Amino acid sequence: MQNWGRKMAQRIEAVAGGRPAAQADFFAGMALASPIVVSVLLYGALFGALAAQAGLSPLEVALMSALVFSGAAQFVAVDLWSNPVAIGTVTLATLLVGMRHTLMGAALAPVFSHLSPLRAYGALFFMVDEAWALSVRRSAEGRFSMAFYAGVCAPLYVSWLASTVTGALLGGLVADPTRYGLDVVFTAVFIVLILGLWRGRSDLLPWGVSAAAAVACHALVPGSWYIFVGGVAGIVTAVVTWRPDHEH
Repeated sequence: MQNWGRKMAQRIEAVAGGRPAAQADFFAGMALASPIVVSVLLYGALFGALAAQAGLSPLEVALMSALVFSGAAQFVAVDLWSNPVAIGTVTLATLLVGMRHTLMGAALAPVFSHLSPLRAYGALFFMVDEAWALSVRRSAEGRFSMAFYAGVCAPLYVSWLASTVTGALLGGLVADPTRYGLDVVFTAVFIVLILGLWRGRSDLLPWGVSAAAAVACHALVPGSWYIFVGGVAGIVTAVVTWRPDHEH
């Protein structure tokens, strides 16, 4: 699916030679995001169903998806949802999950540096993991543009909003969504994204350290700290072990 999206993006760029560069970049971004949209529709529907079972109305699900737009944070929030809602607990847990965006935003800071603060922060609102991964790869190729970023984010945002609301409306029809393996989709998407960022054996050590730190933290520390700890461990390892390309 990922290769299909890449081939579609290449074809769009090839036939868009006479079109404005921004337009070609936008449609290339949409093409690369299209395989991911299929997965977003599945785990978005799963989230909507779980949210409905937790007591949220379709309108509340729509507002959460539109204003938060963070699959991982929303899953955590629904998992902790109660009546009455423990606002402090939900807020802290989602904050911990969202802390990884500090690291992700730093990686994209160079390509957003020419934007005004208002436009930069607006763009960062749509920086979900999938959009970040595709943008980092595009930036490494020296071909990143805000039109490409918009082309990636637009279908992800629309599909997430539509699928979560649909899941909430139909949630009562599925007693246990995990019974059908839909809970695995979320993990599968991230595995595909990681493989897409693979650059060679030099990635093995930081990825391994990140995974080990996250697993250890998950086993020893309650809550969602393992997400942040795993990310920081991987970044620190990558910085410490970094060598110029000619030394590899």
